[in-house]
Amino acid sequence: MSVKPKVEPTKSAKKLRTLETLRGFRDILPDEQAAWDKIDDVARKLTQAYGFGRIRLPALEATSVFERSIGKDTDIVEKEMFTFVDQGGVKMTLRPEGTASVARAYIEHGMLNQPQPVKLWYLEPFFRHERPQAGRYRQFWQLGLEAMGSDDSVLDAQIILMAYNFCKDLGVETIVQINSLGTAAIRKSYTSDLAKYFKGHAKKLNETDLKRLQRNPLRLLDSKEAGMEELKAGAPQLIEYLDDETKQHFMKVLEYLDEAEVPYTLNPFLVRGLDYYTKTVFELVSTNPIGENGSQLALGGGGRYDGLIPLLGGREATGAVGAALGIERILLAMKTANAMPDSRRVADVFFCQLGEAARRKGLKIFEKLRQSDLNVAEAFAKGNLKAQLEIADKMQASIAIILGQKEVLDGTIIIRDMEAGAQEIVDVEKVVGIVAKRLQDNKKKQKE
Repeated sequence: MSVKPKVEPTKSAKKLRTLETLRGFRDILPDEQAAWDKIDDVARKLTQAYGFGRIRLPALEATSVFERSIGKDTDIVEKEMFTFVDQGGVKMTLRPEGTASVARAYIEHGMLNQPQPVKLWYLEPFFRHERPQAGRYRQFWQLGLEAMGSDDSVLDAQIILMAYNFCKDLGVETIVQINSLGTAAIRKSYTSDLAKYFKGHAKKLNETDLKRLQRNPLRLLDSKEAGMEELKAGAPQLIEYLDDETKQHFMKVLEYLDEAEVPYTLNPFLVRGLDYYTKTVFELVSTNPIGENGSQLALGGGGRYDGLIPLLGGREATGAVGAALGIERILLAMKTANAMPDSRRVADVFFCQLGEAARRKGLKIFEKLRQSDLNVAEAFAKGNLKAQLEIADKMQASIAIILGQKEVLDGTIIIRDMEAGAQEIVDVEKVVGIVAKRLQDNKKKQKE
């Protein structure tokens, strides 16, 4: 009996594995763009009104920028940064946050010689190796607001007001949680007493919080572990350690917020997760439950970081304050509040064509319409007039322009009123002016 030789499948016969995005990363698809465009528009208008200039940051920085600023004992530096050594032996990191990069740019480009404060904003993606969950990705977007070169408390209040109004303008209601961390010296004294307190309750701490106690006791105030709420209630409060100057600064911030009618609540356990914060720290928390579990999420936060610029090699005593708002979480809040914009595209004019000659000629005519700033749309890939008019109707176009083989030969074009169904034939060279005037007349009628 003969045995048939085993035939290996050719490469073309093998089915290729479907490629997918990496865990914690995602595509932002066209039907989501209306909400992102709204976020862009609100951010631009808000920052322009307050005199903030836009800065676009590099995705990669020297790892030392974040190690020196954020702190080596923080979760971000220890566990979450995407760090590697490149072909030239340089240790670099995908930026996990924006403030350190802006501070580096402020120093590198001599912005301390400009009129102070220098106010900058950014809307960029950042990267952290965290466990993905609702509103949290390994590539995530933040709106950042930074004011550098002044220690005036009015800037603290202005940044908070801007962050609050950014959410409000997007249809999301928040409340500000606020605290003061004092100066580095005050915090050192407080941290020592806080450590003593928790050491007295060490038997009640789990393994995670015991590590925090050893490495950074302040992080215990941020702990969500079981039983910690009761322990924190008896812990010393940082606000009791503030000196007169720091207390006065904090009280002025609160007075400005009162005057601006920004809702806030004092949170003595709010410390934020980065080492560079001093004095004012805050978070914006959604007032409505968000997501499947109905939790109230922190949509953003920030604070003052007077010691960061000197830490990175800049001028001593350079005051600075900033905020960062998580765009993905704000989008979740917008959905919960039914504040998402309509993602359907709307056009005033729709261009239709029939036949190959009309398609060729139509490309040029369409460009003339577009360059005249008319809100115009098309479906050149479709040849059926009925299908094109159906798309025009879905886009709520008030006018359809139709070019067929006969019109190409005659040098004419058809203008169709989508509501009345009436049509007229006009000179193709005059179509832009006629359509523009007709749209203007329609708007006047609607106002009347």
